[in-house]
Amino acid sequence: MSQTSQPTSSSANPGAAPDNAAALSYDLLKQDPDPTSKARLGKVHTPHGSFDTPAFMPVGTQATIKGLMPRDVAATGAQTILANTYHLMLRPGSELVEKMGGLHGWMGWDGPILTDSGGFQVFSLGGLNEIDDDGVSFKNHLNGARVRMTPEDSMRVQEQLGADIIMAFDDCPPAAQVKANPRAGGAAAAEAAPVMSDAEYVERVKVANDRTLRWLDRCVTAHRASGRWDTQALFGIVQGGTDLDQRTACAAAVTAHDLPGFAVGGVAVGEGPNEIARVVQHTAPLLPENKPRYLMGVGYERDIVTAVRAGIDMFDCVLPTRNGRNAMAFTRTGRIRLKNARFAEDSGPIEAGCDCVACGGGFSRSYLRHLFQTGESLGGVLVSLHNLRHFQRLLLDIRTAIRDNGWTTLARRWPVAFAADGDAG
Repeated sequence: MSQTSQPTSSSANPGAAPDNAAALSYDLLKQDPDPTSKARLGKVHTPHGSFDTPAFMPVGTQATIKGLMPRDVAATGAQTILANTYHLMLRPGSELVEKMGGLHGWMGWDGPILTDSGGFQVFSLGGLNEIDDDGVSFKNHLNGARVRMTPEDSMRVQEQLGADIIMAFDDCPPAAQVKANPRAGGAAAAEAAPVMSDAEYVERVKVANDRTLRWLDRCVTAHRASGRWDTQALFGIVQGGTDLDQRTACAAAVTAHDLPGFAVGGVAVGEGPNEIARVVQHTAPLLPENKPRYLMGVGYERDIVTAVRAGIDMFDCVLPTRNGRNAMAFTRTGRIRLKNARFAEDSGPIEAGCDCVACGGGFSRSYLRHLFQTGESLGGVLVSLHNLRHFQRLLLDIRTAIRDNGWTTLARRWPVAFAADGDAG
């Protein structure tokens, strides 16, 4: 089965020029034969190449996957990566990146690149930002200067960065509550302290949705006027927090724009896995079948498998490299902390059977622990590469499971993706 995204006129603005699916096309290759699953195989085509879906995108916040050469990232199986608009806007500035030829040539990555809009980083600044209906004012975390960001600014910066896929500027509301451990359940979740009352949360989500939709209209207008409509694909973002009615309303309004792809945002801001699953399972089927669907900022193996089965195609997360730099390695049976004393005399690899450069290169758990104990940067490099390969192997096996209806085999090969707790100690 093959469906290529081809636009007609935008239903949000009848008579306007078609939205920019010409910058990206999506082939829907196969629907999962499992009747309990909405998973699908696909391929996304961009001006800088194609990538298979479901796909996991490593995060290069400041135009680099920290400590790793682009060729080594590609060798893990990554076909597309993500860079961060907020950080690159502040330093070195998108004008300089554009002058140097755009992200692809500047950072040495010749495959597809997605940039986020900067909205999540502005949200995460918390008390440092002031949000109004026109945009966001925030304090530059580098020098304390006040910075203004509007939907038009986000479009301009992402256009100058030169990414293949750019994201609409949105208002990302906080989670209803903050947990000491965001993945905790049961009593730990029940004891979480509310950030706001239920009524306050519902109102905050409604305001965020209204802003997100108005800002999307402005992003579409600004991007269409930029002259880059046919080379950079604009994705809309569905917000709504954990309120499923708000998710439904937002999805209907966002998808009224015939954009080449759509994202589910606001589900990696403190919710536990059960809430993530509930929101994604509700929202993903509301998005067009012939466009790629992107779940922003997720996540752990269990969350990815659940979202794939709900119909999501694209993922990104900082976990593989952030955890790798801090001596935490992902394995098929759970995460392990390589600084633990029990690994001091462990001559085995991080994970038997793994073909990453760390495991395949003969680097033992003992040696890796030594690198972290002595502050040698090679430890973070090797474990980051292992973790990136771990997630690419998972996505490869997920694609195989969709093709062959092999979910039972996947569960046997990847117990961490079907367990309640992914921490092996």
